[in-house]
Amino acid sequence: MYLNSGYLNNSLVDFKDKSKPLIVGSCGTYRLFTHPKLPTYRPRGRLDFQIIYVSAGTAHFHFDNAENDTIVTAGHMVIYRPKEFQKYEYYASDQTQVYWVHFTGGNVKNILRNYGIKDSMRVFYAGTSLEYERIFKRMISELQRCQTDYKEMLVILLHHLFILIHRQISKQRILKNEYLDNEMNLAAQYFNDNYNSEININKYAASRGMSISWFIRNFKEYTGVTPMQYIISIRVTNAQILLETTKYTITEIGHIVGYENPLYFSRIFHKQKGFSPSKYRKQFQK
Repeated sequence: MYLNSGYLNNSLVDFKDKSKPLIVGSCGTYRLFTHPKLPTYRPRGRLDFQIIYVSAGTAHFHFDNAENDTIVTAGHMVIYRPKEFQKYEYYASDQTQVYWVHFTGGNVKNILRNYGIKDSMRVFYAGTSLEYERIFKRMISELQRCQTDYKEMLVILLHHLFILIHRQISKQRILKNEYLDNEMNLAAQYFNDNYNSEININKYAASRGMSISWFIRNFKEYTGVTPMQYIISIRVTNAQILLETTKYTITEIGHIVGYENPLYFSRIFHKQKGFSPSKYRKQFQK
């Protein structure tokens, strides 16, 4: 068996603290190979919240009472709230690997709701991703090393985890079609890679075997904006960076981000940012 964990202030005692919106209390991982069984039994639960991520194998959870047996497979997360009955087991025969994090705070319920984790949710699918594992490992390291501002870093990392969970939950709700998800990802990546070139959205849709109306409608559902709005946003954001960090002329910056006509570039930039490029640069310098 492999285990690694870190605890706030090196204390294994669970706690409730509402002095800040969100506080990470502990984080760790278990991986079973030879040890036959790793059980947890907390009939009165804990004072804090807990998220368990099953990254490999399966785990057995008994919600509400010891008789219920729910098998949770890899890619799923389990959430426990304060004072909830807890009983679960990991078995070496299942090749179980899990990551867990305990957290508390004065605004945890609202934070979870904002990230799509409803009060009624106990088990939810989050997908298998190395990014989840990187976040958990980073939290463990921060708790063990206690570097400057590590408590703030722990909160940032937990928010990062929540964001990834929210994106996965949102994708499941909005786009259940795997093909559609892949196509919209490819389109967004294509626009990111070629935003400063002349992009013909009609031709792109046709090249992927999609009608232009179907493509625009589904791209907007996926990203929240139309393809052209997406491209313009990338162009203007990069123009903004160049205005802040370089001495290129307005015309040169327009060319770099894909606008041959400097007047048209200025008009687009003004519409997006509320300032002309030259005025934006002056305001930034001040």
